[in-house]
Amino acid sequence: MLVAKPRGYCAGVDRAVLTVEKALEAYGPPVYVRKQIVHNAHVVRTLESQGAIFVEETEQVPEGATVVFSAHGVAPTVHAEAQARTLKTIDATCPLVTKVHLEAKRFAVDDLDIVLIGHEGHEEVVGTTGQAPEHMHLVDGVEEAAQVQVRDPTKVAYLSQTTLSVDETNLTVEALRRRFPLLQGPPSADICYATSNRQTAVKEIAEGADLVLVVGSRNSSNSVRLVEVALEAGAGASYLVDDASEIEQAWFEGVSTVGLTSGASVPESLVRQVMDWLAERGFDDVVEVESARESLQFALPPELRRDLRLLGVSGT
Repeated sequence: MLVAKPRGYCAGVDRAVLTVEKALEAYGPPVYVRKQIVHNAHVVRTLESQGAIFVEETEQVPEGATVVFSAHGVAPTVHAEAQARTLKTIDATCPLVTKVHLEAKRFAVDDLDIVLIGHEGHEEVVGTTGQAPEHMHLVDGVEEAAQVQVRDPTKVAYLSQTTLSVDETNLTVEALRRRFPLLQGPPSADICYATSNRQTAVKEIAEGADLVLVVGSRNSSNSVRLVEVALEAGAGASYLVDDASEIEQAWFEGVSTVGLTSGASVPESLVRQVMDWLAERGFDDVVEVESARESLQFALPPELRRDLRLLGVSGT
């Protein structure tokens, strides 16, 4: 069994989950969370059992209650809605998503058309579009990049969702650059370090695997991309599973080497369950393939840190 490293929780997910846990500790339940805090069904169920209530829209939160905004980020209009309802807000937006928001605002101030590379309807894309909606053009892939229309081809910039395929996004940027030679971009890549590192790692294990299992939820963009990257890198097959219960024995006919990784919002406990399932069926020789080391950590949201200090709660 080839097990990818790094895998699982990234710094932004770790911060977001801890934010909800510490908010529950500081304020007591219920604490409301707008959208899934991260895209993992097990994480959401665990937090619900502790007293978190997940809602789709701000209007579902009772006036004056506490609401946490998810790691994927929100548009300024959502902050305005929360203020109008006198909600206590805690913003758990991943700092790397906030970076993209700030870039969008900067390009808008310069009156550039902004081509946002991403998946329509994804919460992160909705939040980023909301930073400068009158300037945004969403494209998903090379074909749409070839068709996007802008006001002035000399005044165009691009941004991207942080959880996309690195290779596919580079192809899309190249297509945009052919159309708009003066295309501007962010100072550093928008695709986050964790997404990039996990894709690099899965490429390494896919080369030697007959089958690659990716632990992650189906609404997790970065997890879905790992399946695609594994197949493109040469894996004989690749499947996305939420946990060990979704694995099918039939997948392993003729399989001698299995690769294993997990998306950036997946607890390590779920990976261990899958490893145990595989070990029970003869895949008990584990080789960890490390492609990068991660040490990045993000502080909790400042508004939560302040309240934790005032309340004398640890974890600030």
